[in-house]
Amino acid sequence: MWLYRFGGMRSGPFLSVSITELKYRNEIYSRATRTRRDQRIIQRSELNTLIDCSYRKANKEVISAFVERWQLETNTFHLPFGEMSISLEDVSFLLKIPVMGKVVAVENFARYTEESRSDAIKVVSNLLGVSVEESEEEVNISKGLTVRKHWLKSRWCPKAGSRPINYPPMECTARAYLLYLLSCTLFTDKSGSRVSLALLKLLEDLDDVGNYAWGAAALAYLYRHLGSATRAQVSQIVGYLTLLEGWVYDHIKLGLATPNAKYLDYVQPRVCRWIQKHETVVNVEKLGAIRRTLDRLRPSEVAWDPYVNLRENGVVHAMAFYSGTIKYMDVVEPYHPERILRQFGHVQSIPDPPYRPVEAHRGPSANKYSVKYWFQQDYWERWRNHLLAPEVRGDKAEFEFLATPDYLLWFLKVSNPVITNPTLEDHYMVATTIADNELLERNRRALDAALRWMDLPPEVCTIESARTIMCDIVNFLSGRSIGPTPTSTTPATATGTTATSGPTDQARGSPSMVTLPHTPPRPQRSPPRSMLALRRECMGRSIK
Repeated sequence: MWLYRFGGMRSGPFLSVSITELKYRNEIYSRATRTRRDQRIIQRSELNTLIDCSYRKANKEVISAFVERWQLETNTFHLPFGEMSISLEDVSFLLKIPVMGKVVAVENFARYTEESRSDAIKVVSNLLGVSVEESEEEVNISKGLTVRKHWLKSRWCPKAGSRPINYPPMECTARAYLLYLLSCTLFTDKSGSRVSLALLKLLEDLDDVGNYAWGAAALAYLYRHLGSATRAQVSQIVGYLTLLEGWVYDHIKLGLATPNAKYLDYVQPRVCRWIQKHETVVNVEKLGAIRRTLDRLRPSEVAWDPYVNLRENGVVHAMAFYSGTIKYMDVVEPYHPERILRQFGHVQSIPDPPYRPVEAHRGPSANKYSVKYWFQQDYWERWRNHLLAPEVRGDKAEFEFLATPDYLLWFLKVSNPVITNPTLEDHYMVATTIADNELLERNRRALDAALRWMDLPPEVCTIESARTIMCDIVNFLSGRSIGPTPTSTTPATATGTTATSGPTDQARGSPSMVTLPHTPPRPQRSPPRSMLALRRECMGRSIK
C-alpha cells in the first residue's frame, strides 16, 4: 500500500484540462443543436448532463489530500475508521449517466500501426464528414490514433472573419460535439490537447451511444489514474475530477464546499448540489489542515448514505453490489463493494483479499506504472450473476457507521490511515479510535437500557421505574458507571438524594454517578427471544 512519505510535503496533483478548452464546448454545442432533431440526438446519448455539471476548476488541495489516502490495490480511500470509495451508485447519482450497458472498448485500435493508421483516416473521413485529404493530414500531424482538440475547435467553431466552412451533416456535427465533450470531461488525458479516435468509433451509431456503460468506464479510468497519482514522481492527475470532488463534498461533512441554493433534487446531477471554494494559488497550509482534519475524522462526520431518500422504493440498486472488474478501452480495474458496505447501509465486516492482477509494475513514475487485470466480457454482460451474496452483504445497520467488533482491529493491522507525521501528532489516531469505541459502547448500553424498559410489563412501567431507566441512559451516554452503590455511604441531602462516587470513578477522574431517590428494584427477567434477535441486529454482537 502506498503511504505518505514523511520526509517532505508534496504540492499535490494537478488537472491537465484548461478552462479555455472547456468553454468551447458550448460553441460546438450551439452548432450541433441547431434544430430540435439535433437536440434529440444529443439527449438520446444520455451524456447531455455533462454539459453543465462539470466544475470549471479543480480544488487541488482537496484532490491532493484524498489522493494521498488512495489504496491502489483495493481502489479505496483509507480513513481512520476504515475504507470508503466511489461506487457505481455514486456515479449514477452524481452524474446521471448510465453505469450499465455495453463495455466502452474498441478492439484492435490501441497500437499505432500502418493498418490502424489507414483505419483512423477512414474513421475521421466517414464519421466526421471531412475529405480524405483533410483526414490524412490531421492524422499525420497528430502522429497517432488521435486528432487535435484545436482542429475540432477550428473546424466547427471558426473565428469571426475567417473563411466560411461548409458544415457536414448534422450527425457528423453531433459526433464531433460528443467526441469533444467526452475528451474534456470523462476521459481527459495529460496532453490536454488530443482526442482518442477509439471514442469516435463508438459514436458511429448515434442511436446506440446511450447503451454504453459510460459511468462504469469513467470510474475505471479514474481508478487507474488515482493509483498512478500516488507514485512519488507523479505530479499530475487526469480523469473526471468533478466526479471525485463531488463524491468528497457529498460524503465528507467538513465544509469543503458551499451548498447550491438553486439545486433541484431529482432533476440535476448531485455534483450540481455544491459550489466550490476557489483559491487563487495552491495553499500548502490549507492542504496540511485538510490532512490533519482527515486524521481526526470520525464516522459520525461522514454522510455514509446521502442517497437514502433519492432511491426508487428506498432500495439500493442491485448493480451497486456487482463484484468484479470494470473496463475502459485497455484499462481494467477491480471493483470491491464488499469493502464499502457501510455506504449501502450494511454492517461492515472484514472483507476478502482484493483481486490479484495478472501483471503489475508499480514504479515511481507514470511511465513505469502498468497494471493488468483479468476481464471477462460475459461476466459484465451477465452482471446479475456476479453480485455479492446476501451473507457477504451482512445485516442492515441500525447506525450508519456500524461495523463488526473485529473490523477496526483488523483494519489498523493492514493499513496506516494516518497521513500527518506521527512524530509530531502521534496521539491523533489512538485518541480517535478509543473515543469512537467508547462512544459506540455507550450507545449500545443505552440502547440496551431502552430495550429493557420497552420489555417491561405495563403494571411495572411506573413513573419511578421510567426515571430509573432514564437515569441509567444518562449515565451510559456521559461515561459514568452504574451498578450497586458502594459500601461507603455518604450523608443524604435535604431532598433525600444520595450522591455517591465509587473508588473506580474517582480513580479515573469521572464525575459521580447520578442517582434518584425512592427507586424501586427493577425486575430481573430475561427478554423474549424476539428481543434478543433485535439486539443482535442493532448491536452487532451476541447476547448470552
